[in-house]
Formats: sequence, C-alpha cells, structure tokens
Amino acid sequence: MTTLSVRLPDSLHKLAKEVAGEDHVSINQFITTAVAEKVAALATERYLQERAERASATKFMAALASVPDVLLEDFDR
Repeated sequence: MTTLSVRLPDSLHKLAKEVAGEDHVSINQFITTAVAEKVAALATERYLQERAERASATKFMAALASVPDVLLEDFDR
C-alpha cells in the first residue's frame, strides 16, 4: 500500500471528514472510495469512447433490419 500526502483546502477537508463520519468510515477510507469511483468512471468513459470509435453504422442498420416487424407486447411499450 502507498502513502499519499494530499493538500486539501480546510473547507473541503472539513466536509470530507463530516461525510466520512456520517458514513461511519475513516476519512482515509472515504477518500480511497472517492478516488476509486472517479477512476472507474474515467475508465468506463474511455472504454465507451474506444467502442464508439469502432462502431459501424452499416452493421447497426443491418442488425436493425433483421429485427422482426411485430407489434410490441403491452409491457414493452
């Protein structure tokens, strides 16, 4: 495990400490979770962007054309 020293404005540190307390976790755990959530969001965004770059409108339209033309069930409307 790595130790990281982070400088936070006093107001942000106070709020983080309060929220961590309300969540019954240490401020270290709170910040670790916050960083993990941000990293996951950015990684997901990168993944979706890479997938979008590989997309093919032609293949999408071909797949859409293969869907049967039937009335939807009431629960699907």
